[in-house]
Amino acid sequence: MGQAEHGVPASELRREGSTWQGGRHAASPEWYTGHATADLVLNAWLGRLTAHVSPAALALAWQDWASHLALSPDKQAELALQAGSNVARWLQYVAAAAAGQSAGAVEPLAQDKRFADPAWQAWPWNVVSQGFLLTQQWWHHATCGVPGVAPHHTDVVTFVARQMLDAVAPSNFIATNPVVQKTTVSSGGQNLVHGMLRAVKDARNALSGTRPALAYLPGRDVALTPGKVVLSNRLIELLRYDPVTPTVHAKPLLFVPAWIMKYYILDLSPQNSLVRYLVERGHTVYMISWKNPDAGDRDLSLEDYRRLGVMAALDAIVAQTGAGQVNACGYCLGGTLLAIAAAAMARDKDRRLASMTLLAAQVDFTEPGELSLFIDDSEVRFLEAAMWQQGYLDTRQMAGAFQLLRSNDLIWSRRLRQYLLDLPEKDNDLASWNADATRMPYRMHSEYLRKLFLKNSLSSMRYHVDGRPVSLTDIHLPVFAVGTRTDHVAPWRSVYKIIALADTEVTFLLTSGGHNAGVVSPPGTPRRSYQIATHAHDAPYVDPDSWERGAEAHEGSWWPAWEAWLAAHAGPQVEPPPPIIGLAPAPGSYVLVP
Repeated sequence: MGQAEHGVPASELRREGSTWQGGRHAASPEWYTGHATADLVLNAWLGRLTAHVSPAALALAWQDWASHLALSPDKQAELALQAGSNVARWLQYVAAAAAGQSAGAVEPLAQDKRFADPAWQAWPWNVVSQGFLLTQQWWHHATCGVPGVAPHHTDVVTFVARQMLDAVAPSNFIATNPVVQKTTVSSGGQNLVHGMLRAVKDARNALSGTRPALAYLPGRDVALTPGKVVLSNRLIELLRYDPVTPTVHAKPLLFVPAWIMKYYILDLSPQNSLVRYLVERGHTVYMISWKNPDAGDRDLSLEDYRRLGVMAALDAIVAQTGAGQVNACGYCLGGTLLAIAAAAMARDKDRRLASMTLLAAQVDFTEPGELSLFIDDSEVRFLEAAMWQQGYLDTRQMAGAFQLLRSNDLIWSRRLRQYLLDLPEKDNDLASWNADATRMPYRMHSEYLRKLFLKNSLSSMRYHVDGRPVSLTDIHLPVFAVGTRTDHVAPWRSVYKIIALADTEVTFLLTSGGHNAGVVSPPGTPRRSYQIATHAHDAPYVDPDSWERGAEAHEGSWWPAWEAWLAAHAGPQVEPPPPIIGLAPAPGSYVLVP
């Protein structure tokens, strides 16, 4: 059989609906010839200097905003009036604060903890913080609401302005941070010495590409639920966990985690392990552990992830347990892939799925959240050059994007704690897992960004599997979808869209927390709550805001509510499936590859 460039099988080169044709990407056929071109070399080199953010995309956003602002005298007048009002308000505050009187203050956003210390309420630091907050407020109005600017460009300009303001916030500097000054005096300057040493070490690690040692290691501190590797191929290891109850539900459960992360977020330390929680309640649990790809995996496609991942796992589970049906749960990108697989199975009359659970997973990408700031045609083309050169998306590139989305918390506040206040790093299993990032193959990630993010092919019935389109409306099995309230990666209103897209009963649950911490929510976790309601397949559509107002609210973890729903779809109690020798003990080898 012939091979195409980069080793793509000839049989796959011109598959109907594929954007990968003869080693070229259909969206940019001049790029993907399999050879270095001037475009590729220039953009890959430039990406190293710009943290792989397209300067063309930023320039287009700025030009759109600036030109429309120049053509809007009403907006200019509004901003001039607000600037004058803010200055007057600040001067009034200064006068009142100098006299020891209270004055109307601008309150920071709820998630902004930079000025929470009481020291910021004393003169002159209260004046400094108020000046910054008023400036931040003005820039937000300046970048938003300019008539004629494309919504995406508005988001980009607002985001860039926020990054610049976060970088110069008074909390970042010794001279303007009273908490740092107090710590420096009390420690005799040792906080700054220790901070400098940490900064030098971090810089050395960043330049050398050295990853700091993980505080929690898979197989030693996390990923401890006993089990075995029962299938291995070039893309996955399939783990099956040992039963601990005398009987189990007849229908096993398959987890499909995202390949952008390692699977053990679902099997952290024993008290935080969702896998252990389910095994202890009589579920036979299988887990896909994705390979951490390298340059040799550059041509793995999104279809390979479906075929070698979800479908290979289902084949093995049915063969090993004899179960006619399997419950499946997908997390983040894994949920998107599971929905694709479920739609293709429904189209092909494959009835092996009993139910589908989606954890913080999107199937419609018209409102994908703040990640869309980094995804447009210009940015994707620019990113593809870096992936073309190295064969994958590097972990540092992905980590950098996620950190920028929450730069105040993940960059500047961390530097304040580590470099200026000499506070120890908070180690926990979730933070350690978050540092254990993975890579993404060039071809797969390009297809994911173009087909799902840019073209939104899945929800518009233009996504092809085996050369034919699939439709989410073909999915008739019960669905349980979980959204997390403060999710920056998969906003819950976007996750909610499965209700309108799948022709089936959908139970939707909205839990407190973010994309990761909201999912890792074992019983007993403080300050947890959730809302839940079931939408019948023939019921009128309810918009997410109306759903939120009407859904029943509960205190505590959402895990028991899901487990009860899962048990109702998992069949009667039976003898555990026959033991299997396995290829290796859990957690396997793929999860250990840095």
